[in-house]
Amino acid sequence: MTDNNKLAPAELPDIDPAETSEWLESLHAVIEREGPERAHFLLSKLIEQTRRSGGFVPFEPWTDYVNTIPPHLEAKSPGNHAVEWRLRSIIRWNAMAMVIQANRINAGVGGHIASFASSATLYDVGFNHFFRAPSDDHGGDLVYIQGHCAPGIYARAFLEGRLNEDDLLRFRQEINDPDSPTGSKGRGLSSYPHPWLMPDFWQMATVSMGLGPIMAIYQARFMKYLHNRGIADTSNRKVWCFCGDGEMDEVESLGAIDVAAREKLDNLIFVVNCNLQRLDGPVRGDSKIIQELEGEFRGAGWRVIKLIWGSYWDPLLAKDKDGLLRKRMMEVVDGTYQACKAKGGAYTREVFFGAYPELKEMVANLSDDDIARLNRGGHDPHKVYAAYAHAMKEQGKPVVILAKTVKGYGMGEAGEGQNITHQQKKMGEEALRQFRDRFDIPIPDDKIGETPFYKPAEDSEEIQYLKSRREALGGPLPQRRQKADVLEVPGLEAFESVTKGSGDREISTTMAFVRLLQVLVRDKKMGERVVPIVPDEARTFGMEGMFRQLGIYAHSGQLYEPMDSDQLAYYREDIKGQILEEGITEAGAMSSWIAAATSYSSHGVSMIPFYIYYSMFGHQRIGDLCWAAGDMRARGFLLGGTAGRTTLNGEGLQHEDGHTHLIAATIPNCVAYDPTFGYELAVVMADGLKRMYVDQEDVHYYITVMNENYQHPAMPEGVEDGIRRGMYLFQEGDKRVKDKVQLLGSGTILREVIAAAELLKDDWGIDADVWSCPSFTLLARDGQDTERHNLLHPGKPKKAFVTENLEGRGKVAVAATDYMKVFSDQIRAWVPMEYEVLGTDGFGRSDTRERLRNHFEVDRRWITLAALKGLCDAGEIKPAEVTKAIKKYGIDPKKPNPVTV
Repeated sequence: MTDNNKLAPAELPDIDPAETSEWLESLHAVIEREGPERAHFLLSKLIEQTRRSGGFVPFEPWTDYVNTIPPHLEAKSPGNHAVEWRLRSIIRWNAMAMVIQANRINAGVGGHIASFASSATLYDVGFNHFFRAPSDDHGGDLVYIQGHCAPGIYARAFLEGRLNEDDLLRFRQEINDPDSPTGSKGRGLSSYPHPWLMPDFWQMATVSMGLGPIMAIYQARFMKYLHNRGIADTSNRKVWCFCGDGEMDEVESLGAIDVAAREKLDNLIFVVNCNLQRLDGPVRGDSKIIQELEGEFRGAGWRVIKLIWGSYWDPLLAKDKDGLLRKRMMEVVDGTYQACKAKGGAYTREVFFGAYPELKEMVANLSDDDIARLNRGGHDPHKVYAAYAHAMKEQGKPVVILAKTVKGYGMGEAGEGQNITHQQKKMGEEALRQFRDRFDIPIPDDKIGETPFYKPAEDSEEIQYLKSRREALGGPLPQRRQKADVLEVPGLEAFESVTKGSGDREISTTMAFVRLLQVLVRDKKMGERVVPIVPDEARTFGMEGMFRQLGIYAHSGQLYEPMDSDQLAYYREDIKGQILEEGITEAGAMSSWIAAATSYSSHGVSMIPFYIYYSMFGHQRIGDLCWAAGDMRARGFLLGGTAGRTTLNGEGLQHEDGHTHLIAATIPNCVAYDPTFGYELAVVMADGLKRMYVDQEDVHYYITVMNENYQHPAMPEGVEDGIRRGMYLFQEGDKRVKDKVQLLGSGTILREVIAAAELLKDDWGIDADVWSCPSFTLLARDGQDTERHNLLHPGKPKKAFVTENLEGRGKVAVAATDYMKVFSDQIRAWVPMEYEVLGTDGFGRSDTRERLRNHFEVDRRWITLAALKGLCDAGEIKPAEVTKAIKKYGIDPKKPNPVTV
């Protein structure tokens, strides 16, 4: 027996067709007389009543495989359609020519033709009618452009006069080379949207696929944050995110769509270019990517607009009274749709329409060329305009437009709809001729092989129209601000509560950071610009006291009474809340940080974000976003909490960080520190505030802070410059002794270094100087820069900062940190003596700090042993003394290397 409760509605038998017909006629009457909204209301009531009566009504997140907006409800597109088509065609040609010329002249620089070819209309309609630039009366829309489409954006800028032909000839040739084969004097155009390389042009770094969508979501949310807090009026601005259907496989692409719905981000519009192809082949060859994405987004609470078929399909769909064409559209999978476009009209007639005699008869009066011209919605500017216009009006929900296109549209036999199309960098003369003819580009036959650029005269109808449309929308896009308002930030003296030390009290550097943050948020001149960000660990970092003081941002305020409302640090949510507590999502929190850290550029308002998180889940876990932040010239503070391999006892391998400083060092504009004491942290933060918000340098800071408690001394005099540059003399040995051991350390292991100096003195009569090195990374960069200077300036040598400090102070130096050995080994080339390095290589594990430090061989005994070994190697003591130390300190010579266990 069939269980009807388990069948989808379309699969249930119709036991009374006459009754069914009456219901459908009634529904038709409601739609005609009272509109689809009333029909939707009645259907919802019927479903509700069915469920209350015990009926099983499964949720279906999919609709028919047709356009969401029917023809009679489409907003009519304004403007000169003929001129827009000509402009779109010229931009297509120049985008293609740019890639071909770059590869003809400089073989191997690459580039992509097919992605923009498929999405040219999607961008063109936006640029002509929707994308607002910053102006006196509008803050400007933010457009996240799909990375592989960069050539098309350059081609448009060329027609606008923002780029010249020499610029286009230097696509993907960004090094200023006087011997370049092009002989071009233009600036190099970056392969993809890279603000670091083109700081006045690109706004967002989007080509690492998946990052654009998640950054766009949190950018839209941050704009609501700015507006609700009264810092900037963002009420009339939109965030447009263009991405590909293959890109939606990235977890970041779909991982935060629930956030957009939950936060009611009606300022956010996704445009997913569904050309049905990834880099190597179909996205969902055996199914339908548009239907899949519709289910994902509708289920998450988005408004979904499917833009599948172009206007040439409208007459056929109007004839489809019995729904057979719609049925066939649902049956056919994407792999077949791709083949239909690649193989032409005759193939489509047989494979698509030939499945049913009625459908074949429906197109009997159409030629094969007519069938081939049946267009997809993403290539129909009128349909695209209608979709965008509807999206602009949506309130209370984010919108996704699923636009069906053809990858390599217009490339013909060179790649239209073919699996090879993404990698195509070249086109033969015949394919170029067909492309020219299809888009009516005035290039003569004898020039076609050269693939020249084409630009109409400045006074032509096309150029004047193009410029007038952008003027009406505020000016050119993309464009990027490089400066913003200069903030009046507090100096180091404002942090006296930390720089004077902790006295007899033991605190962690995390607690010191929270104290400094409280000073900043209370500052009357810039306190409101501080953006504290945590994933879901505020209590771990001792920040719960800020809940009541600052409030946690919530777009709808607090709709409940918190269970801890009777406590001092109760959980308070507020529409004007200052804290962004993002839940358990480091990628989401980092995307919020990026939005805040680039606010000076995106919104003309400097914000000061402090994102604190488990360091192990930062650069290692979301390194791609960290790199994008560097590319986007982000300004702000990243705080790696509970940092170091041995400071977080008890949590174990996945939580113990011994390498994030090495990853941070790979980002050129990331300024990284591992401070030990509160005053070091205060100096670093004061320096960062000045550099980023007064001098407006495009750098960001990564600072590790720990949860180990100990006494913090007051700041000694004259150490500020050394802290900023990476090292200073914390404790000097007997000044009467010339050759002393030099002990270096950072973070909590510096305290073991200090203790090792005492062991050397007490047990072996050896004097040592102790150097605090808050940044081995900056010391290494200084050394590298010094070497480069000396290479280029023979006879005018400089000394590295490390060398200046250590030269003439002895024959042995030892460095120990809570990170891998290579971290402090970075400076070996500039240490003017025997150099021993200790670090925490290997997997982390749970135990007491003392045992962990013995396991990783970085405690005071191992540091002392390393110093003695260095003195032995330098001929200062006998090997027997080292052996004696091994026995004295209970060190097991047979102990396995920690990196192996």
